[in-house]
Amino acid sequence: MSGARLPVRLTAKLTATNWDFRLVALLLAALVMLPAAVANSAEVEGVRLWRAPDHTRLVFDLNGPAEHKLFTLTNPDRVVIDVSGARLSTGIEDLPLADTPIAGVRHAVQNNRDLRVVLDLKQPVNPRSFALRRHQQLPDRLVIDLHDRGKVEEKTIEQVQVVSGKRDIVVAIDAGHGGEDPGALGPGGLREKDVVLAISRYLQKSIDARPGFTAKLVRTGDYYIPLRDRVKKGRELRADLFVSIHADAFTRKDARGAGVYAVSSRGATSETARFLAQRENESDLIGGAGSLSLSDKDDTLAGVLLDLAMTATMNASLDIGSSVLSSLGSFTHLHKKKVEQANFSVLRNPDVPSILVETGFITNPQEARRLRDPSFQKRMAEKLGDGIAAHFTARPPADSWLAANANRIDRKHRILRGDTLSGIAARYNISVADLKRANGMRTTMIRVGQTLTIPSS
Repeated sequence: MSGARLPVRLTAKLTATNWDFRLVALLLAALVMLPAAVANSAEVEGVRLWRAPDHTRLVFDLNGPAEHKLFTLTNPDRVVIDVSGARLSTGIEDLPLADTPIAGVRHAVQNNRDLRVVLDLKQPVNPRSFALRRHQQLPDRLVIDLHDRGKVEEKTIEQVQVVSGKRDIVVAIDAGHGGEDPGALGPGGLREKDVVLAISRYLQKSIDARPGFTAKLVRTGDYYIPLRDRVKKGRELRADLFVSIHADAFTRKDARGAGVYAVSSRGATSETARFLAQRENESDLIGGAGSLSLSDKDDTLAGVLLDLAMTATMNASLDIGSSVLSSLGSFTHLHKKKVEQANFSVLRNPDVPSILVETGFITNPQEARRLRDPSFQKRMAEKLGDGIAAHFTARPPADSWLAANANRIDRKHRILRGDTLSGIAARYNISVADLKRANGMRTTMIRVGQTLTIPSS
């Protein structure tokens, strides 16, 4: 009998039964291990904090997506964040809380599996939270915004300085990126957000020093503003010009030179313009707008989308851009000799002329060294101011101080390659004879680099 074999059908039945038992055992083991797997489903690998004028942002860097809940408690005021199946693997003791409504941060394990973070508050806030999925080099993130309340909000529409009953030209200066979004990165850890904020501050000083001009910074510190909010603030300031300052990157390290861009409702004028627009329009994915769905469109954005075809605003943007490009060309290398166009989100202003200025390519090692230099930053800002002032001096709004004092203002024009005396005269709405007379010229010959005095029209 020892050598006898079981019937084939009986052997198959026993084998199937053994597999059933094995399958059940595996399922039971998986169920037993499930809480442990969930408990370690996400790690908080970093915690960062940013302070803006009207809110505080707390960012948790995660190694994967995680569900969360947020609620508030009173007496004393607290904000509680529960992150499902997560654990904290970084320190949170050294967060810069001094200028924030947060008095302290505590954390503990909740329900043996969830991470609970408690923010002890100095005063009540309006909290808001949202998740950002992994994007480029950035991890999954949980963003907590604590909006200030109980204080008088800073007026967005500020009183514009009035001289002799006439208003100043208002220039809204938008330093790109900021806070959570560093922008492009250059050699040695050089960050675009730092470079452009420095240039923007110099530009504000340069414009404010000119009679009949007032400059306002859209971003005054190291924090992020969603692209739509930047556009909205330019309109609320009733700006005559919205200028966004950048120092971007390109796929090739030999890309170099400053450039000026205006919005286009159609295609981009070059591959570089298309690349830069796509990159800049992704800023909300990096900086965290928290309102990326289209369901919450307000009237402002709807107006922007409907009025993109307003040719008057677009043409004014191109005219101002040409003046700025002309001024920059006397100081630094230009990436392109004309104003380019692409569908930049931050330039979608229906009734405010808007330009985006690339001060250089931070990915180019030679240009990165210049962009890091405060003296270059200041000089760049002065040339930007010269170009802006030249346009509005030649074409001042009727209700402005510049228009009322046009006969008292000396205007200058620096000759660039391609300029002609007749073209300059047409630009400033004067005759060639008057232009020659003001500069003591006997012929129409001009040379690159020459500076002409523009007489009053």
